[in-house]
Amino acid sequence: MASNKVLMTSEDMARALARVAHEIIERNRDIEDIVLVGMRTRGVPLAQRIGSAIWSFEGVLVPLGALDIGLYRDDAPVLGARQSVQDTDVPTDITDRHVVLVDDVLYTGRSIRAAMDALMDLGRPSSIQLAVLIDRGHRELPIRADYAGKNIPSSRDEEVRVQVQEVDGVDRVTIVSCPAGRTLRRTQGVGYHELGR
Repeated sequence: MASNKVLMTSEDMARALARVAHEIIERNRDIEDIVLVGMRTRGVPLAQRIGSAIWSFEGVLVPLGALDIGLYRDDAPVLGARQSVQDTDVPTDITDRHVVLVDDVLYTGRSIRAAMDALMDLGRPSSIQLAVLIDRGHRELPIRADYAGKNIPSSRDEEVRVQVQEVDGVDRVTIVSCPAGRTLRRTQGVGYHELGR
């Protein structure tokens, strides 16, 4: 049985996302050139919250989109029928705009690489910036977050699980320790399941 520990409460998450919104504003002086794109599933509500914070700070309504990377993942053939594909909905042209890609957890970087491929099929942005709630390390590709709500060192035998009210009914970040010989894998948009090594 896996055990878990709470790392962030709903209040912690709200403060972290407000700080990320401030950092986005500071880096991008012309905030009207920004497009927020959340990665499905939990990156979408996080992007919405960052957008709401920008609105409250600056009075600017930043366009929001949702991106599904299912067809761009490098493990898609392995996942096969288990891979769920959801709609991509980016309601504005991203060409010559500064796209802020939003995800819940940055780990190996492979999902972000897939997301960048998906974005480039939609247009040619001036830049792609990355905002994540959690950066847990263990990168396998040269990808880094421009904005991170919290850096959480972890081992590969642990999973950092972000839950959001809109999807899970609660706002919380936990770290899940797996029993010896087991590990948790996440299937996009579905949740976590335990697999042998």
